[in-house]
Amino acid sequence: MPDIVVYLGNKSYSSWSLRGWLACKLTGLPFREEVHPMDTPEWKPWILARSPSGKVPCVLIDGAPLWESLAIGEHLAELNPQAFWPGAAAARAHARSIAAEMHAGFSEMRKAMWMNVRRTFPGKGRTPGALADIARIEALWDDTRRRFGAGGPFLFGERFGFADAMYAPVVARFRTWQPEISAGSQAYVDAVWNHPFMAQWVKDAMAEPWTLAKYDTPPL
Repeated sequence: MPDIVVYLGNKSYSSWSLRGWLACKLTGLPFREEVHPMDTPEWKPWILARSPSGKVPCVLIDGAPLWESLAIGEHLAELNPQAFWPGAAAARAHARSIAAEMHAGFSEMRKAMWMNVRRTFPGKGRTPGALADIARIEALWDDTRRRFGAGGPFLFGERFGFADAMYAPVVARFRTWQPEISAGSQAYVDAVWNHPFMAQWVKDAMAEPWTLAKYDTPPL
């Protein structure tokens, strides 16, 4: 059994940390985690000593570092392929495409509506760019669910997979900022938010002793 360690930033705020942690959970294997508060004097030396990119998440597998969320997901999927990707080839290709689109896109929403699982800022952050990104996300979710999601609440049906993990921080953002979304999108948000993995993450975040004012202060 491999020795797996994942290095994370604050669970309250770190969206990329959430993706890496969920990928570790999807393996079904035990792993250790180390969490360090971001934006502190100790943060940079701490993460640079652990992650080649100086960013989270970073996963060590038997001492070998693995960074960048897509690489983490693809490599960890080798440990439990059925848990990460759909079985059918067309669905698997679609899942990889939407995961990559999340990895590379939606920068306007990310800037305007950051992740903070402990706070709500309803009605805030609705810049034109953020709203355009949200419209694309909703269309992507609807198309994926319509084509591949029959029989369950997640993007590809009954099982929470790596594509869902990639969009889990968007779900968290929608909970915080509460943009106007369709009933179908809201049902998906609720399903992801109530998944046991997410419930554990949020519980841990609520117990963190650290706060960062810039993430706890909404835009005017």
